[in-house]
Amino acid sequence: MSRIAYVNGRFVPKSQAVVHIEDRGYQLADAVYEVWALFDGKLADPEGHFARLERSLSELRIDMPMSRAALTAVLRETVRRNRIREGLVYLQVSRGVARRDHAFPTDPVPPAVIVTVSRVDRAATEARAAAGVAVITTPENRWGRCDIKTVGLLPNALAKQKAREAGAVEAWFVDELGLVTEGASSNAWILDAEGTLRTRDTQANILRGVTRLSLIDVAREAGLKVDERPFTPQEAAQAKEAFITGAGTLVLPVVKVDGHPVGDGRVGPVATKLRRLYIERARATAI
Repeated sequence: MSRIAYVNGRFVPKSQAVVHIEDRGYQLADAVYEVWALFDGKLADPEGHFARLERSLSELRIDMPMSRAALTAVLRETVRRNRIREGLVYLQVSRGVARRDHAFPTDPVPPAVIVTVSRVDRAATEARAAAGVAVITTPENRWGRCDIKTVGLLPNALAKQKAREAGAVEAWFVDELGLVTEGASSNAWILDAEGTLRTRDTQANILRGVTRLSLIDVAREAGLKVDERPFTPQEAAQAKEAFITGAGTLVLPVVKVDGHPVGDGRVGPVATKLRRLYIERARATAI
């Protein structure tokens, strides 16, 4: 059975899913997106993702395409039609279709909406988490509104390619002060020498990660100290542990930064524990 996509009010086989050539998301990156982890057919961290979607749309002055309840129904129906239990749900909302012009359309147009679902092999992702991954660093070169989850991801794509060519899974952006901001598609964390979890504060130019926010609660409930304070690549290499978070990675241990081992170069107990606790919470609260 072909995978099914939702495109502007219709469920269609993915092979036949198309958007108009003058969709502003395609021509101007005038669009936002969200990604939910899918556990047992349910959306993880629902409140955080919906709240961030609404904020991103508001910042770009794009109307919500439908009510939250209606959008939830669309997401669930797309999941049901694809018969996927463990995976990722991708939503994109653009300003809509209009004659190409940098300024907003003079006559209002309805936002364009697409939803797709992809399967995730949980056994494979658990094996990767057990082994740990490598990251590299790269100079920060993105625009000044990374807090908006826009589809304008060219610098992120180039950073990911740089990481792939270096045999790593992620690239951490480093700002002009020499501090890590975040990953190309994740938030960055370390467990420092004092046993404090550190991740960049959201007053900096970073995405307000939903998994990041949930994990802060999980960590504090587990009795860990969390400090929203930046760190350097050198501090990461000297840390006890490091990891990244995101809807796709969940909590993924990092064992190497720029070729240098983190701690003893093996996955640590704190990241392993936090991954387990986060997944337990996400499964319990998914809708």
